[in-house]
Amino acid sequence: MSAPRQEIFYLHLLRAVAAIAVIAIHVLGPFRQMYGEIPLDAWFSAVAINASARWAVPLFMMISGALLLSSSKPFDAQYYLQRRLGKVVVPFVGWTLIYLAATSLLEGPQAGLTALIALNTDPAWYHLWFFYDFIPLYFVIPLLAPLLKAMSEEQVKLLVVAWLTLTLMHLLKVPTPLSQNLILYSGYLVLGWYLFNHDTRAQWRYWIGLGVAALAINWVGSYLLTAEKGSYNALFMGYKTLNTVLIGAMIFLLAQRYAEAVGPRLRRWVTSLSTYSLGIYLLHPMLLIPVRTAIERHYDAFGHPALAIPLITLVTLLVAWALTALLSRIPLVRKLVP
Repeated sequence: MSAPRQEIFYLHLLRAVAAIAVIAIHVLGPFRQMYGEIPLDAWFSAVAINASARWAVPLFMMISGALLLSSSKPFDAQYYLQRRLGKVVVPFVGWTLIYLAATSLLEGPQAGLTALIALNTDPAWYHLWFFYDFIPLYFVIPLLAPLLKAMSEEQVKLLVVAWLTLTLMHLLKVPTPLSQNLILYSGYLVLGWYLFNHDTRAQWRYWIGLGVAALAINWVGSYLLTAEKGSYNALFMGYKTLNTVLIGAMIFLLAQRYAEAVGPRLRRWVTSLSTYSLGIYLLHPMLLIPVRTAIERHYDAFGHPALAIPLITLVTLLVAWALTALLSRIPLVRKLVP
């Protein structure tokens, strides 16, 4: 059974914080590659923020699982393809063309042509990779929904544990034919649906404890592995690994438990940010082009990363939010920022 309508605000809160976290990850991108080039505390500040925010993209998948797998409406393939899938495919295609044009302007027509030819394996811009893995999930959802509804809660728990084991194997690089993106990302759909529809109060402290432990492992592990290698090591930053799953589940449950404490005025802003989150995701890297270039060339001009990253993230968020809201009111382009 789906959660009562009044409880769904926490999903808006989750979308909002995920949108902010994604921007922060993209702002700090140049800093994390500067190990040995900038003071250790400056580098670690950026990596600590990165290690604390990797749940952002998986959280969007969990929210999709929570809502789409919980739908009680009879499945209509035409409606689903046009309204549900189309809402994602149209902006993906549109922004792919926009970023191909940006590549041509910034790096020359040949670079744009090369990027166009490589679209079957490489996105036109770094953040568009998400759609290569997210769009296929829309074909999994109609198959998963009836299966989950037919399963008992104990069977679903077993399925979640099996998937958690698979994400641990992926982290440890244990070879298995099941370690495929479609399977690993589909697990986020199931986890989101499970946390949304089941009473997790008895498990709450375990999820929170494991999430905090995973955060600590991200921070310490990333530092130790990077120090050993002599360059940035991203082992703990994967989206399909157990540590990221545990942190994502913790964030989901924290929002579920405490979102109702948000006051009505802030709630309106959170809901607005959530509404425009996809457009913000698609648009904000355009704003960061000069910023990331400047950081790579003159990182010290921005001050300490512990302050610079949150500040740049906030400014980028506000501008992207305003632009997305504006574009959504223009009939010819509103489908690009649904």
